[in-house]
Amino acid sequence: MCGFSTCISLAGSHFNGHGNGGVCHGDANGTSQGLAADLKASIDLINHRGPDDSGIWISDDEQVGLAHCRLSINDLSSAGRQPLHSDDNRIHAVVNGEIYDYDRLRAECETVHNYVFQSDSDSELVLALYKIHGAPDFLTHLRGEFAFVVYDDREGAQRIIVARDRFGIKPLVYTRLGSKLLAASEAKAFLPLGWKPRWDVRAIADAGWMFDDRTLFRGVKKVLPGHYLDITKQGGVQQVKYWDAEYEDKRKVDSRSIDEMVAGVRERLVESIRLRLRADVPVGIYLSGGIDSSAIAGIVTELARKDGVKIGNEQATRVTCFSVAFAESSGFNESEIAERTAEWLGVKTIKKIITEDTMAADFEDAVFHCEHHHADLNFVAKFGLSTLPREHGVKVVLTGEGADEHFAGYPYFHEEFLREADGAQPESQLSQNDELRSDMSRSVHQEMNGMWNRAGADGSDRQRPAPASTAGVGAAAMSHHLLAWHPAAILFAPWLRTRFGEADLRETVLRSYPSDVQVKMHSRWHPLHTAMYMWNKNALSNLLLSCLGDRTEMAHSVEARTPFLDHHLAEYVNRLPPSVKLRYSADTPTDEGALGPIWTKSNTALLSLNEKWILRQAVRPYITDELYQRRKNPFLAPARWREKGPLHRKFKQILTQEAVEALGFVGWETVNNDMTIAWGETAEPKAFRRLVYCAAWVTLSRRLGVAKAEDSDWEIVL
Repeated sequence: MCGFSTCISLAGSHFNGHGNGGVCHGDANGTSQGLAADLKASIDLINHRGPDDSGIWISDDEQVGLAHCRLSINDLSSAGRQPLHSDDNRIHAVVNGEIYDYDRLRAECETVHNYVFQSDSDSELVLALYKIHGAPDFLTHLRGEFAFVVYDDREGAQRIIVARDRFGIKPLVYTRLGSKLLAASEAKAFLPLGWKPRWDVRAIADAGWMFDDRTLFRGVKKVLPGHYLDITKQGGVQQVKYWDAEYEDKRKVDSRSIDEMVAGVRERLVESIRLRLRADVPVGIYLSGGIDSSAIAGIVTELARKDGVKIGNEQATRVTCFSVAFAESSGFNESEIAERTAEWLGVKTIKKIITEDTMAADFEDAVFHCEHHHADLNFVAKFGLSTLPREHGVKVVLTGEGADEHFAGYPYFHEEFLREADGAQPESQLSQNDELRSDMSRSVHQEMNGMWNRAGADGSDRQRPAPASTAGVGAAAMSHHLLAWHPAAILFAPWLRTRFGEADLRETVLRSYPSDVQVKMHSRWHPLHTAMYMWNKNALSNLLLSCLGDRTEMAHSVEARTPFLDHHLAEYVNRLPPSVKLRYSADTPTDEGALGPIWTKSNTALLSLNEKWILRQAVRPYITDELYQRRKNPFLAPARWREKGPLHRKFKQILTQEAVEALGFVGWETVNNDMTIAWGETAEPKAFRRLVYCAAWVTLSRRLGVAKAEDSDWEIVL
């Protein structure tokens, strides 16, 4: 919905009692005009997130500055302009995102608590609920995707809350510069406020940027999903957890019928989608060839036609869908399936053709907006797709992210599902037959290794003994899958490899989970649920919802809404038995052509487990037979591109010896060698992916002015 940048002085009387501490501005003259200019420059750097309006507010004592750029979605009038102020003008906020169930919550605030709203913007609910319930209780009432800063200036209650939604759908980063704390939607917003970016080479080398609160940049941290920063005079700056996923005790038998569980999923998913159709602008859908987005399209179509629900601000019966298309010869093109779905539903579909030329042209801009590397070029394709909605007058799209995470859609969940019998359904075939389950587990292990090798994943050494951990052997095994796309040590400069030594990256993964969660992983949760928790806390929030979510969508001023990441739906699904998420069947597909690019007929054990089974049953009325029967295929881009083609030329332009060595932490010899083996029909996919990592780092170093890494950049930042 928006972007914001904030500057908070921690040296002032509000937050550490020093009385005459420094004000929050970047210039030397000590005026609020200097801070206002800095904040204006800051949000100008991220105004792709909110090109419709902007605003700045600075406290009288210059201790707090709030800046906001607005993408108008609800209440298009000037009353929705931010920063927002409470009805008593003592609480101030900048909000990014959407708060759902707005009408009910607003009515409750007005009638029960006599709160006087200043606008019809859903963002104002943050102020109202905070004033009524205080922190952290107000956060339990918020339903949606959000990141915000609330400044409470009431006498005796002074504090600042910097909060992020439960799943990390909306980005929120912060850093400290001297006595100032800066918080913003994107790190690049810190540049006009005095930030001088440096690489956090430890976070890059040990993968911490994807598993904990670190980023690629030294001293820049993420507010974790389901957490907030609580800034007070008494306590300083503390990160506090307000929500976490929970799963049923693996020993508890589930007495519910399948029909009851199917109805429970369907009811909550339909409600989630209905809530996300509310907007004062048109709403569309990102439609792929998969079950998740197709189910959303089917449910939206039925809500509009049967129930008369408005699609955004339109009383329409045909939603507009947007799809991405690769070359048919690549094996990664799903657009024809999306077109058949659209035809079956009778909806409009608009297709974005992704070519090698468009990938080469978009690569650097896509990286700049994402602010991190990725192993696949799918994020560049998503960046290209996101040009379509605004070209056709659509500001909001619904997307399918979160379904695989909550319904066990990925093939690397299978091994953990098979690790133990499902105590919730002791009568299921795999719970009754330990020998069958053990045989399948060994086969799945081998098949997944083959799948990763074909995809060009570097990963970690699966033969290495598991590190000691409270979380148990299953969590250590899942760590391998989470590390599959981490750059191999060969890519790093010799000095960094020496510093890093023989460190076990699985320890980075396991350390990212609190001790109480690790105890649950070991003794309370089924291994499948442990694996899902791990994925959702790491790869989902730090990768998929970033470079395949908010960052590439908001680069083009498009707000994406994720019905499968509604916490009411997620909390229900988390409590369902593992065996209704992955369902065993001895019958496996025989038509290899219908399997998609990642599967082969030799994946017998993997294919005998039907992923997202309960979701398939719940959305059966809204999807085609083709989709109901189709296997999960992740959204990936091709990893083989022709020699001397547009991408080869682009990477040669980016990855010069001078540019690579200017990073300070990458070995030129590896990059130079990879450039000779990563292209053409016999391309080595691991080499290509290493080039993608490095090209992203060079792009960021140039665009953001990141200093060359030095040995001192390995040291831990406190």
